[in-house]
Amino acid sequence: MGVLLPVAIPLAGALIVAFAGRVDSSRARRLSLIFALATLIAAVYLAFAWNGSGRDAIAWAAGGFQGIRILSLAVDGLSLPLVVLTAFLGVIAVLTSWEVRERPAAHHALLLALEAAVMTVFLADHLVLFYIAWEAVLIPMFFLIAVWGHENRRAAAFKFFIYTFAGSALMLIGIITLLVSVPTGSLVGGLEAISGDRQTLVFWLLAAGLLVKVPVVPLHTWLPDAHVEAPTAGSVMLAGVLLKMGGYGLIRIALPAAPDAFGSAAPLLAALGAIGIVYGAVLALGQKDLKRLVAYSSVAHMGFMLLAVSTGSALGIGAAMLVMVSHGVVSGLLFFLVGALYDRTHTREIARFGGLLAKIPVWGGLFVFGSLASLGLPGLSGFPGELLAVLEGFGRFGWWIAPVGLGVALAAVYNLYAVRAVAHGELAPGWDALADLGLRERCVAGSLAVCIVVLGVWPGLVLSATETVTRVIAMTLGGGQ
Repeated sequence: MGVLLPVAIPLAGALIVAFAGRVDSSRARRLSLIFALATLIAAVYLAFAWNGSGRDAIAWAAGGFQGIRILSLAVDGLSLPLVVLTAFLGVIAVLTSWEVRERPAAHHALLLALEAAVMTVFLADHLVLFYIAWEAVLIPMFFLIAVWGHENRRAAAFKFFIYTFAGSALMLIGIITLLVSVPTGSLVGGLEAISGDRQTLVFWLLAAGLLVKVPVVPLHTWLPDAHVEAPTAGSVMLAGVLLKMGGYGLIRIALPAAPDAFGSAAPLLAALGAIGIVYGAVLALGQKDLKRLVAYSSVAHMGFMLLAVSTGSALGIGAAMLVMVSHGVVSGLLFFLVGALYDRTHTREIARFGGLLAKIPVWGGLFVFGSLASLGLPGLSGFPGELLAVLEGFGRFGWWIAPVGLGVALAAVYNLYAVRAVAHGELAPGWDALADLGLRERCVAGSLAVCIVVLGVWPGLVLSATETVTRVIAMTLGGGQ
C-alpha cells in the first residue's frame, strides 16, 4: 500500500483544500502545505522501503479486468528518483504560491491535483493507467496558466493544451497498437518487445507524444510561452516535473517495446538532442526577458537528456535520469528567483536590472549560484549528468556530436551574460527600495540549492538507484540492435 500513498495523499488533499479552503485563504495555504509535506514524507518512506526490501519493485493493484490489472501502481529504480523529485517540488510549489490572493483554495487544490496526476504517470504499472494520468496532467496545468498566469495567459494555455493533446492523440494510437501485441500492458519489470514489422510504427507514434513533452526542436514552441505566462509555481512544476514525463516515457515504454526501431532511430534522436542543445542556447542568448531566457535553457538541457537516451547504454540512460533530476531542481531554483524578482519589480526585462547583487545580496548570490549550476560548473548537479551524456554520445556516435561543444560554450555565455546584466554593475535606477528575500523565500531557495550541491558531489544517489533497470533496458536494446 505504500506505493499508493504518493498518489492518494495529494489527490485527497486537492479535494479537501478545494472545499475546506474556500472560507479562509490561510486555511487553504496551511492545508495544502500539510498535504504536500505528507506526500514528500510518503515518497521518502517509499524510497527507504524499496531500498530496504531487496526487491526490484514494490507494487500495488486493485482487482482487474479479464485478468489484467489496469489499476496498478509500482515503483522501481527508474521511477523512484522522479517520484521523490515530484514530491519535493510539490512542497516548493505550495510555498511559492503562499502569497496568491486570487482564489487561493482553487489554486492550491489544482497544484495538489497536478502533483497527484504526475505521480500516477511515474508510478503507473499499466499502459492504460499511464495514458489516463498523462492526459489528466493537462487539466490542472491548463487552468493554472489560464487563470493565474500573466497578460497572455489564455493564448499560452491553449497553445500548451493543443500541442500536448495533439501529440497525446498520436501516442494513444501507438498505445492501442502496442496493447494489441502485448495485452498485459505491464510497464514495471520490463515491457515486452513487439514483433519487428510493427516496431517502427509503434515507436514513432509513441515518440510523437513523448517528444512534444520533452520538448524537442521544432516541437518546442509551446514551452517558452507557457513558462513566461504561467505563475511561478506553475513554471516550477512545468519545468521541474512535467518535462520529465517525456523522457521517462521514452525510457519506460518506447525503448523496451521497440528496440529494433530504436536502433534505427538512435542517430536521429541524437541529432535532435544536439540541435536542441545548440538551438536552445542560441535562443536563450538572444532573449531580453529573464524568464524566457530560463525557459529556453530548458530546451538546451533536455537536449542533453535526449542525447543520453539515444546512446542506448546503461550509463547513458542513467545519465539521462540524472540530467532530468538535476534540471528539475536547477530550473526550479531559477524560476523561483525570477518569480520573486518579478513580484517586487513587476518586470522581467533584463535591461531594466543591474547591480542587484549589492542591493539584494541573498537573491543575487542565489541567482549567481543557480546560473553556475545551469552552465554545468563542476561540483554542482548540472555537471555530472551532462558530462556523461557527452561522453556516452561520443562513444556511440563519435565526432558527429562535436556540435554539442558549441552548445556547452553558449550555455556559459548566456548564463554569465544574465549574471553580468542582472547581478553586477551599478544599481539600475528605480530599485533603491528593493527588498531582499524573506525567511520563507530563503528556505525555499536554500533547500533547492542544497539539493543542487548534493547531486553535484553525489551523482551516485541517482545512478545507483537506476542501475539495475537501466542495465535491463540496455540489454534489451543491445539484443535489438
